[in-house]
Amino acid sequence: MRRLLLRKLRILETLYEDPHYNLVVECKKGNRKAQYELYNLFSKGMYNVALRIVNDEDEAADVLQDSFIHAFTRIVDFRHESTFGWWMKQIVVNKAISAYRKRKFDFIPLDEGGVEDIPDTEFTDQEEVNYQVQRVKDGIHLLPDNYRIVISLYLLEGYDHEEIGHILKITENTSRSQLLRAKRKLIAILKNQGMNINK
Repeated sequence: MRRLLLRKLRILETLYEDPHYNLVVECKKGNRKAQYELYNLFSKGMYNVALRIVNDEDEAADVLQDSFIHAFTRIVDFRHESTFGWWMKQIVVNKAISAYRKRKFDFIPLDEGGVEDIPDTEFTDQEEVNYQVQRVKDGIHLLPDNYRIVISLYLLEGYDHEEIGHILKITENTSRSQLLRAKRKLIAILKNQGMNINK
């Protein structure tokens, strides 16, 4: 039900808010300039999405290239049910997960016993917030791979547990468990680096 509602919202979002609609239409006609413009608009953000998953700059660049090649060869299949950016992000996430799995990565289901949710910390100064956010992102890169991928998809990319489960072929409970354990591990890393964490 939630997935259907999200899909309908994305269709409405596309109808009213996709500023790249005309570029996509031109891409469907084979316009190379339009492809170049879309690439320039989205490549940096999509590279960062890939990097957060594969945690390797060269591999992220390969994922980015493969993703854009795939997107431009399949652009005629894009039905404008979402924004081009959302569609592209799904391609990048799937390609990054596939690339990562080639390294024989497996999620190990963990029980949820004894795991407690971590409350948000409030900051008031914008520079301090930006600094702390960067420290957290740096800490995420130090997490074990299975934790890093789940926490990145959930916190940074905005996927819910059902979507993460579908992407990674794990259960929703495993996704929740991995996220909670990732938060605990991240807090330990940040405390070890001298960051003051209030529970």
